Amino acid sequence: MLDETLLDDPDALARADRRGLLRGAAEAGARVRTAARHAAEAGVTELNPEGRPRSILVAGPGTAAAGVADLVAALAGSAAPVARLHSTGVAAAAGALRWTLPGWAGPVDLLLITTTDGSEPGLALLAEQAYRRGVTVVAVVPQRSPLAEAVTGTHGLVVPMATAPHEPTDEEAQDAGPAALWALFTPLLALLDRVGLVTASADTLQRVADRLDRTAERCGPAVATYSNPAKTLASELADTLPLIWTEGAMAAPIGRRFAALLAELAGRPAFAAELPEALASHRVLLAGDFAGGADPDDFFRDRVDEAQALHARVVLLRDRPVGGLTAAPAARELALSHDTAISELEPEDATTGTGAGPAADDGATPADGSGSGTTTGTGAPAEDAAATPGPGQAHDGTTDLEGVAELLAITDFAAVYLALTSRLHTT
Repeated sequence: MLDETLLDDPDALARADRRGLLRGAAEAGARVRTAARHAAEAGVTELNPEGRPRSILVAGPGTAAAGVADLVAALAGSAAPVARLHSTGVAAAAGALRWTLPGWAGPVDLLLITTTDGSEPGLALLAEQAYRRGVTVVAVVPQRSPLAEAVTGTHGLVVPMATAPHEPTDEEAQDAGPAALWALFTPLLALLDRVGLVTASADTLQRVADRLDRTAERCGPAVATYSNPAKTLASELADTLPLIWTEGAMAAPIGRRFAALLAELAGRPAFAAELPEALASHRVLLAGDFAGGADPDDFFRDRVDEAQALHARVVLLRDRPVGGLTAAPAARELALSHDTAISELEPEDATTGTGAGPAADDGATPADGSGSGTTTGTGAPAEDAAATPGPGQAHDGTTDLEGVAELLAITDFAAVYLALTSRLHTT
């Protein structure tokens, strides 16, 4: 259960945050700037590639590396195939993990290695295998780690991972922290910009860092729940089964990362699916024991000493595609018909500065947050205008990395708040 008395008590949150998760979330913007500087110092911004790689392979352990691989696939997948190399082994330990290149990998492919640890012998062996095959290797790893030395020895490019002076010594805590994603992801954005797969110039990365800073100000522990989108989302998801429905290419990896963080940090199960497929794959969850109105027992029974029933709640993360095709109205209608509440989340419109307020009442659900099946105020206005590019697309057709950063920041903060206020004390 969520301890709501902690949510608006910054001092209590600080005492509960033994792993520095809130500080890591707040410093995401600073981590982007440091990581961009490390990429430039490593020579990434001076690269002159002969052409685009045939494919991109991504390898690395942990939640942060998985999130990076998913984001890279969403960003560059339309220009070059992206595949994550999954590890094998007898245990989830650095010394037990192994990775293998696919048989077709060769000189026209690019291997990206990301890790917050740097002691994995399996990744060192992977770098050696890539060297023998002629595969170009770029690694973002902790400085002076065994893996950094191994990649350098095989003529790969190493970018030191951006860290903070107060970084936790526990590698598991460091990987789960929100800042780890940006420490690993930012240098790869700079690299993909140089090879022509993504538009992520130095100015773009600076704007991403600025957006992360502004979002951290809105989501910080000193900001009250009623005006804090991350705290609001955390309180809405307390004692629920989150069904995270995403719309748009960039919203999908954010939703999957949010589900992973809810499990790893807060010990809470969650399911992520993309619209419109989610309407079919999660329909039974809305109609069964997890439905908002499901209560098969006697209404008048004594519930004082009983655990609260777990009911589903839909979280709609939207990256509306250009052209206005959207399944959001159908999603709202499905949830409403099963008495299931909805939380909607969209980044603000960078061109107008609007967003981050209560979802607009479009007739699908009540706008005042009352009753079951309501749309509550964690997102931007939910108009489905066909002429307006979505948050994942800038007006010139390029990817809006600022909007991606905002959604990542809000969901990261929400997962941390759920972890810190959980009576399971998973932190």
